[in-house]
Amino acid sequence: MIVGLGNPGPQYARTRHNVGFEVIDLLADRHKVKVNLGRKQALIVELEIFGVGVALVKPLTFMNLSGRAVKDLAAGYGIKPEDILVITDDLDLSTGVIKMKPKGSSGGHNGHKSIIASLGSEEYPRIKIGIGKAGETIDHVLGRFDPEDRAAIDRVLVVAADGAEAWVADGTERAMNRVNS
Repeated sequence: MIVGLGNPGPQYARTRHNVGFEVIDLLADRHKVKVNLGRKQALIVELEIFGVGVALVKPLTFMNLSGRAVKDLAAGYGIKPEDILVITDDLDLSTGVIKMKPKGSSGGHNGHKSIIASLGSEEYPRIKIGIGKAGETIDHVLGRFDPEDRAAIDRVLVVAADGAEAWVADGTERAMNRVNS
């Protein structure tokens, strides 16, 4: 399962907090599918990537409650935390920087806090997309990128999608080598 975190609704489209949703949409476009099946508090699509069954997921629970949807879907699919890749924004990384980790703490990210609490585990891989810090946190994460930063983010979204596909095909370590280089 590949989960991109964000907030539902057109008012949040292309905001810093929604880069996870954007990666899911990019993956869906690549594979010519639509993430539009509503189930268990999320929009999903099931497909095969390199012959492996995958669910692309966009939780509809808003960022701070993402764990509810992730937990319900993981239970429904019989998926363990280590088989869930979560893609999020990250304030602690400069805009346009990307990092993949095999597991970890929430790092203060409310989406990760919710997932960790719901799954009872930090043992899931994640791709973090840097959005930098500026001013008031809420205004920053819910704001949109300026044109220069948008160009950097668009490049990194492709790297994140490539990394997600590498994770499916080759596992976490090889995907990390690709994303983190």
